[in-house]
Amino acid sequence: MKRRQLLQGLALAGASAGLSGALAACGGSRSNGDGRRELNVWTLDLAPKFNDYLNGVIQAWEQRNPGVRVRWTDVPWASVERKLLAAVFARTAPDLVNLNPPFAANLASKGGLLDLTPVLPAGAAELYLPRIWQAGRQGGDQFAIPWYLTARITMANRGLLQQAGYAAPPARWRDVPAYAEAVRRRTGRYALFTTVVPDDSAELLESMVQMGVRLLDDRQRAAFDTPAGRRAFAFWSDLYRRGLLPREVVSQGYRRAIELYQSGDLAQVSTGPDFLRNLQTNAPGVAARTAPYPPLTGADGAANVAVMNLVVPRQSAMAAEAVSFGLYLTDAANQYRFAEQARVLPSATGALERLQASLRDPGPLDPPQRLVEQARLLSATTLERAQVLVPAIPGIKRLQAILYTQLQRAMLGQLDSDVALRTARQEWDRYATARWP
Repeated sequence: MKRRQLLQGLALAGASAGLSGALAACGGSRSNGDGRRELNVWTLDLAPKFNDYLNGVIQAWEQRNPGVRVRWTDVPWASVERKLLAAVFARTAPDLVNLNPPFAANLASKGGLLDLTPVLPAGAAELYLPRIWQAGRQGGDQFAIPWYLTARITMANRGLLQQAGYAAPPARWRDVPAYAEAVRRRTGRYALFTTVVPDDSAELLESMVQMGVRLLDDRQRAAFDTPAGRRAFAFWSDLYRRGLLPREVVSQGYRRAIELYQSGDLAQVSTGPDFLRNLQTNAPGVAARTAPYPPLTGADGAANVAVMNLVVPRQSAMAAEAVSFGLYLTDAANQYRFAEQARVLPSATGALERLQASLRDPGPLDPPQRLVEQARLLSATTLERAQVLVPAIPGIKRLQAILYTQLQRAMLGQLDSDVALRTARQEWDRYATARWP
């Protein structure tokens, strides 16, 4: 069955506007042999590593809710979209699902997710980082409870920095061209690698937002063909044409950046703190010269954060219980424990404060491990000025593909960068007009 057919089925299944309609669509809650109602919860790629943690959370919540049994299913990341769409189409959707924001937003736009506002207890939003909570809204509806986060920082090779005449990598995008030229001229290496492969990292798209580009207007039409957008396109195409970016940025993804950094051919890479652990194993010489630094940002200092959410399909007949379990799974105590085990960042403010305190005073550690913990602390403090730079709007991957494809043409000299941007605007608006008449 094709994805479009499944989405159409999802929209039909979620056509009713209220919770009563969602109950009718599902035909009542499920029960198991012991008479307890069954809450079906899906997560992504957490088993078996986190079985003990999740089973402990489930057991504790069930003790507080004796009439409900949680049935936990862990789904591989690569298959969750297909499995969930098929389940929705067959009216067997789970009650609570762990999803990435783009897919969740797509489901919400099709009417497949429940607006949690009527079900959330008073003050629930105040327990989470405000910008992270807001990222789970669409059209005035709160469709997601935030769970765990990741925030990239800059890892830089101090040896290459010193050769290029820098004590630290630049903190703002506006300073990158001079830095990239110095690294290339004085070391023969490259300063950074930001891929323009359409289906790979969104880092370049995020950089455009940091440079002051508004991607879409309130009607989902292109808002990027502006002076700021033209400057951003010229920024990247000029770097490439001047030979200050590796030639592979137009043909290879983020994995190539890691390879180049590990081989000593890249001055910096944007990544997570635990990259250091792998680096210490795979390239100990480069690891010994590596230090963590704040991420590159625009003039306002806003960094990017990636969010994993919990959502309730509209078909669920146990919305109240699903929200209750979701809030318990993501409360400060449980998020702190998960953040320590999974080495991610929490979205609950209480958990983040506790994590920052533990990282500031981690106790006796050997130098490599202490460096990793310093990087984790830097990543955690980055959340104080972090937000989801590229909103999880329906069609965001299509927008990325359109912009990257046209930017590739500008980089390769096939189009002037202004013409490439205008072409991207025209292509997106044709798509948007068809999708949002």
